[in-house]
Amino acid sequence: MENLAFEKSKDDPPLYEETSFSGNGYGNGEHRSVRPSVVSAFGHDTLDRVPSIDFYRNPGTVSGHRAIRPSLQELHEVFQKNGDLDIPDTVDDGEGSDVLENDDIEAIVPPENSAGVVKFGWIKGVLVRCMLNIWGVMLFIRLSWVFGQAGVGLGIIIILLSCVVTTLTCLSMSAICTNGVVRGGGAYYLISRSLGPEFGGSIGLIFAFANAVAVAMYVVGFSETVVDLLKVNNAIMVDEVNDIRIIGCITVVLLLGISVAGMEWEAKAQIVLLVILLIAIVNVFVGTAIPATEDKKAKGFYSYQASIMSENFTPSFRDGETFFSVFAIFFPAATGILAGANISGDLKLCPASVNLMSVVIAGPSGGDSIGTLLAILITGLTYLASLSATVVRDATGNRNDTIAPGASCNFSIACDFGYDFSVCGTTKCQYGLMNNFQVMTMVSGAPKVFQALCKDNIYKALHFFAKGHGKNNEPIRGYVLTFFIAVAFILIAELNVIAPIISNFFLASYALINFSCFHASYAKSPGWRPAYKYYNMWLSLFGAVLCCAVMFVINWWAALLTYAIEIFLYIYVTVKKPDVNWGSSTQAVTFVNAVNNTLTLSGVDEHVKNFRPQCIVLTGAPKTRPALLDLAHSFTKNYGLCLTCEVFVGPRVERQQEMSASMEQNQVWLNQQKRKAFYAAVASESFREGAESLLQASGLGRLRPNTLMLGFKRNWRSADTADVQEYVGVLHDAFDFEYGTVMLRLNQGLDISHILAAEEEMEKMLLEQQALEMEENGFQEGGKGFFKRARKPSQKVLATRVEVPHTSDVAKINQRLVEASSQFKKKQDKGTIDVWWLFDDGGLTLLLPYILTTRKKWKDCKLRIFIAGQPERTEQDKEEMQSLLKKFRIKCNYISVIGDLHIRPTAENWRLFEDMIEPFRLHEGSKDTTQAEALRKEHPWKITDAELDHFDEKTNLQVRLNELLQESSRAAKLIIVSMPIARKGSVSDHLYMAWLEALTKNLPPTLLVRGNHKSVLTFYS
Repeated sequence: MENLAFEKSKDDPPLYEETSFSGNGYGNGEHRSVRPSVVSAFGHDTLDRVPSIDFYRNPGTVSGHRAIRPSLQELHEVFQKNGDLDIPDTVDDGEGSDVLENDDIEAIVPPENSAGVVKFGWIKGVLVRCMLNIWGVMLFIRLSWVFGQAGVGLGIIIILLSCVVTTLTCLSMSAICTNGVVRGGGAYYLISRSLGPEFGGSIGLIFAFANAVAVAMYVVGFSETVVDLLKVNNAIMVDEVNDIRIIGCITVVLLLGISVAGMEWEAKAQIVLLVILLIAIVNVFVGTAIPATEDKKAKGFYSYQASIMSENFTPSFRDGETFFSVFAIFFPAATGILAGANISGDLKLCPASVNLMSVVIAGPSGGDSIGTLLAILITGLTYLASLSATVVRDATGNRNDTIAPGASCNFSIACDFGYDFSVCGTTKCQYGLMNNFQVMTMVSGAPKVFQALCKDNIYKALHFFAKGHGKNNEPIRGYVLTFFIAVAFILIAELNVIAPIISNFFLASYALINFSCFHASYAKSPGWRPAYKYYNMWLSLFGAVLCCAVMFVINWWAALLTYAIEIFLYIYVTVKKPDVNWGSSTQAVTFVNAVNNTLTLSGVDEHVKNFRPQCIVLTGAPKTRPALLDLAHSFTKNYGLCLTCEVFVGPRVERQQEMSASMEQNQVWLNQQKRKAFYAAVASESFREGAESLLQASGLGRLRPNTLMLGFKRNWRSADTADVQEYVGVLHDAFDFEYGTVMLRLNQGLDISHILAAEEEMEKMLLEQQALEMEENGFQEGGKGFFKRARKPSQKVLATRVEVPHTSDVAKINQRLVEASSQFKKKQDKGTIDVWWLFDDGGLTLLLPYILTTRKKWKDCKLRIFIAGQPERTEQDKEEMQSLLKKFRIKCNYISVIGDLHIRPTAENWRLFEDMIEPFRLHEGSKDTTQAEALRKEHPWKITDAELDHFDEKTNLQVRLNELLQESSRAAKLIIVSMPIARKGSVSDHLYMAWLEALTKNLPPTLLVRGNHKSVLTFYS
C-alpha cells in the first residue's frame, strides 16, 4: 500500500516492493509499502521531506490530509551496503495503521457525508449570538428595576463591573482560543484542554447546567412580558404565576422544535429575533424623544429631564435588596459572551490563521478581538444609555393624581411636572422604574457544551448523550435533557429567583477561564504560543480573583455550594483517572515544579533523619518478577523512589528497538497495577555492564537510588560460569558504589516469564480457534449465516487443537510459583517478621522491616529481633539491644540473643554443603605442583582447597546459621538476615553463591540485607 503522504516526483523513482514486518513489535503482522524516495527540492533522491503543515495534523482531521514524515529509523538505517532494505516498521496513515482516530482524543471523526454541513462565520456565529444573549431579558424587563434600586451612579458601576469581568474573561479566552485548533464544547473545551480533565470535567457539568437554567431565565422573561399583555387585555387564563408557567412551557417546546430542526434553522430564527430586538431598541430610544402624552405622564414618563436624572442618581434599595443582590440579578445579562464559544465546533475556519477557534474572538483577519469584544462594546453602551433620565421611580398610572405644577408634595420630582405619586409611599404602584417590567429574548447553547463533555467520556454514565444526529451532529438527546431542566426552572416562574442561581455558575466558569490563561502563561510551556497577544497573565489572575470575590459577595453560601460541587466533581474525576492526555498546563506546571523541587533538594545536604530507601530493582520486565516488585513497592510506596530496571543483553543495535518498545509498555503496566515506580532499561553487551550503567547513571540530583534490590540466582549451579561471575560482579559493583543491597529468595523462585509467555500463546491460539469456528459455522450460503446461531466449539475440538504440553508435575510447580509470586500483593495474616541483625551495617537491616510494619498489608506482623552474643553475657546483650531500640523508637517485644553461632554445623548439613560445591572445586591439593598450576590457569574460577581452608570458619557460619534459622524462624512470614560479604579477589564467585545458598535454603521468604555502613537510623532529634 503506497503512502499517500509522499507524492511521486516527475522523475517517478522506483517503488520498493512490499516487505513483511510481522515481527516489528506492533504485533499486527501486517504488510506496508516502504516509503519511496523522491527527487526533492534538494536535487537528489531522498526520503527527507521539507516542512509541511500536513505532517502536524491530528489523526482523523477533517481540515486536510494528514501526512506521516519518514521516521528517524528509516532515514538512519534504510540503505545497507548490500543494497537491501532493513527498515523497522513505522506508523502509516493508510489502512491498517496502528494509529486509529480514537487513539487521539483531539481527533474528530469526519461525518460520513460532510456535504451540507452548516458552518457559521464570526458575524452570524459569534457577534449575533453574543448580542442576542447579552440583550434581552435584562435590557427590556430588568434594566429599569436595576437603575431604580441602585440609582444611576451604582447602576453604571454594576454595568461596568460586569463589563470588566466579561472583558477580562474575553481577553483570556482570546489567548486560549488562538493557541491551537479548538473543537466544539466552548468553555468546557477551553478549560479542560488548558487545565486538564479534572478541572474541565468538574466545571463542564456546572457550565452546561448553568446554560440550561439560562434558557429558563430567558423564557420566564418572555412569559412575564406576554402575561403583562394578557393582563392589559383582561385575558389572564388562570392567574399570573400559572400563566407564566403555561406560556413558558409552550415556548420552550417551540424552541426545542427549532433546535431539533438543526443549526441552520436556529441561525435563521436568531437573525429574525435580532431584527426584532433592534427594532424594539430603536423604538425605545425614538420613543424617549417624543413628547410625553398625559397617559405616559401618569405612568411616570416625562422625556429627558435633568431633575429626574438627579433624583434617580442615588440608590433607593427596597425589599431587602443590596448592591450585590441587584448585581446578581443583572449579571446573567453579561453571560452571553460565551455564546459563540459554545458552538465552536460549528464555526468556520479562520482564513488567515487556519485557526478554528480564533473566529470566536476575531474577525477574518484573525488578528483583532472583534467578535465577542464588539458584542460587549455594543451591548454595554446600550445598557449605559439608560432611561433613568426619563422615568421616575414610582407612578400610579392614574391621570387624576395631579397637582399644580411646582407644588411641593415631598415624594418625588414628579411634583414639578404636576403629578402627586405620594400614595406609592404606602401602596405598591404598578408603574415607574421600580415596578414596570417589559419585553423578551431567548437562547440555547447548553446541549453543545454538554455533548462535548459527554464525548470525552469523563463521566461514563453520561456517554449516552454524546451521540449526535444529522449533518451538524446535533445533540438531540442533549436538547431533550435541556428541555426538561428548563421546564423544571420555568415552574419556579420567578425571574429574580432564577437569575442569582446561574450567576454563581457562570462566574465560576469565567474564573476558571481566566485562571487557565494565567496558569498556561505561568507554566511557560514552549507550546503556549497564542496568536492573540493583547493579554496579560496578571490581568487574567486578577479576573479570576475578581470573579471569585464577586461570587462570595453576591451570595456566600451559594458560592460555597458551587465550589463544593466543583471540588466533589474534581475529586471524582481525579479518582477515576480518565485515559486522556491533552497536554494541559497542569502537566507543564507539574514538570516545572518537579524540576524546581529537585534543584532545591540538590542544594540541601543529606541528613540521617530524612533517609529513606530509594530502590533500584533489577526485575527485568516488571511483570515477570512480581514478588520482588511488590516487596520493593512496600518499602517505597508514596515515600521513596523505586526504579524497576531491565538489562537487554546483546548488541545494542539489535536490542535497541526491543528496548524502546518496552519502555512505554512497561511504564503503562506499572501505572495500571498502581505501582508507584518508574521503569528504566539499558541495552548492553553483558548483564554486569548494563547493571553498572544503571547503578551509576540512575536518578537525578538527590533523587538517586541508594539501595539495590535483586532476586537470588536460583540456577547458579547449572548456569554458565560467565553468568555467575556477572551476577556476583553486580553485587561487588553495588558495594563499590556504596549501595545498600537487598536480595530476595523464594524457594519456588521469582521469575514467571515462562508462564506469562505460555498464557499469551494460549490466548493467541484460542483467538485463532474462535476465528476458525466462526468461519466454519457462522457464515452459510445465501447469507443465512448472519441469522444462524453459531455452534459453540466443543471441548473435544478445543482439546485436539489446543494442546498444552505440560505434565501434571510441571503444572503443580508453576501453580506454586504463581502463588508464591503473588503472596506480597495480599494482606499478611498475623505472624512475625524475624530480623537476624548479625552485623551493624548502619541500620538498614533494621529500618526495612520497621518500614514494612507501617504498611497496611504488614501491620499484623510483629518484629522479632535475633542478635549474636556470647553465652556468658546474654542478658546484658539483650538489655543493650532493648535500650538501643527504645532510643530508635522502634517497638519490639521479642529479642533473642544467639550464643551458639560458633558451634560447628551437623555432619549431615556439612556433607550436603560439600556435595553442593563438589562440581566447582579444583582439588589441587591431590595433584602435583605442575598439574595444580595448569588446573588453576584452565579453571581460575574454581574453588581451591586453600580458599576453603582460609574461609572455613565463615563457611561454617553460613551452614550453622541456616540450622538456627530452621529452628527459630521456620514459621515467620518473612526473614531478614544480614548478608555476608565476599572480599574481592579472595572469595571465588561460586563459593560466595554457595554461602548464600546454604544460608537461605528451605526457608520462608528470605531477605538478605547489607547496608552501606553509613547510619540510616539516629536517636537524636
